[in-house]
Amino acid sequence: MKKSLLTLTLGGLGIGITEFVMMGLLPDIAKDLRITIPQAGHLISSYALGVVVGAPVLVAIAGSYPPKKILLALMVMFTAFNALSAFSPDYTIMLAARFLAGLPHGAFFGVGSVVASRIAGKGKEAQAVSLMFAGLTIANVIGVPLGTYIGHHYSWRYTFVIIVIVGLITLLSLKLWMPNLPATKDRDLKKELAFFKLPEAWIIILMIAIGTGGLFSWYSYIAPLLTDVSGFAPDSITYILVLAGLGMLVGNFIGGKLADRFSPAKASVSLLIAMAITLFIVHYISENQILSLVMTFITGAVAFALAAPIQMLMINTAKGSEMIAASVSQASFNIGNALGAFLGGLPLAAGYDYTSPVWVGTVMALTGALFAWMLISRNKKMVLAK
Repeated sequence: MKKSLLTLTLGGLGIGITEFVMMGLLPDIAKDLRITIPQAGHLISSYALGVVVGAPVLVAIAGSYPPKKILLALMVMFTAFNALSAFSPDYTIMLAARFLAGLPHGAFFGVGSVVASRIAGKGKEAQAVSLMFAGLTIANVIGVPLGTYIGHHYSWRYTFVIIVIVGLITLLSLKLWMPNLPATKDRDLKKELAFFKLPEAWIIILMIAIGTGGLFSWYSYIAPLLTDVSGFAPDSITYILVLAGLGMLVGNFIGGKLADRFSPAKASVSLLIAMAITLFIVHYISENQILSLVMTFITGAVAFALAAPIQMLMINTAKGSEMIAASVSQASFNIGNALGAFLGGLPLAAGYDYTSPVWVGTVMALTGALFAWMLISRNKKMVLAK
């Protein structure tokens, strides 16, 4: 692996820990800050809102600077605001800190995706992008379980200190190893924002927000699914989530290879259909513990195989607006996070069991595949028209 790509992996690792570890730390944070669990849940929503706001705004503001300087500035923000989270004295400050910590998330992945594709070997752009997203999957395999353990047995604040340390290491690696790529010359922000006038842009945004929401319909309620339906002991959930993380790690690299070998659009539609099929299977095998473990790994792999293809699809569609477009795909992913959790919870609120959210996820994944197919069809018509 090139050292320059390793810096992006490290950034993804820190971002992955701070985003996903909150699910496991909610009881500890609620107890320490003397708030309810639902109030603590707002800390997750606050971070997601920060991602949605920060992704396009920060790239629009900073896009005329060299990529290395942008990445350094974003990682300084990430480190500082996670430090604020570690030392937040009350709920209000913690809520603000989580929003601020979310701001650089999408922008980092957006700029990082463009940088990775530029420094990659010819024909290996998507694989290079997948190396950056490998940080997210490594976070789910190692960082999140470790952070959750530390939060339970010592203090959730120590978990955020670890995130700060990862941020500082990333800053040092960016300074030493990231090449000084030139800034975009003669940048026209108005022209870049015209990307949002393209029908293809909104088709991809809907594909990501709805399609990846299928993942979160399953993942948001995986703990009660495994304990109440599969019959696993609560203490075993952390280890099963590591298994899901390993699946995500494997799937991430497979997705990069698929996008380079075929096309990002074809890889996206195929993987979204595969996600729908795996979620459909999960519904029927959840009472069998062995099959549940197998499908936990497979579903994690299929879901995260989408990361590189959808990022490359957005970049390839937005010639001249790559950074903004790539950052918007991350904002869309976080909208999918919120949508999947919300819609997946509706059948539970109606009294159905914990297998019901995967039905919602199946429909969302198929809807995302439909949008991907629409994009492929539209591109074919445009080629024929020429």
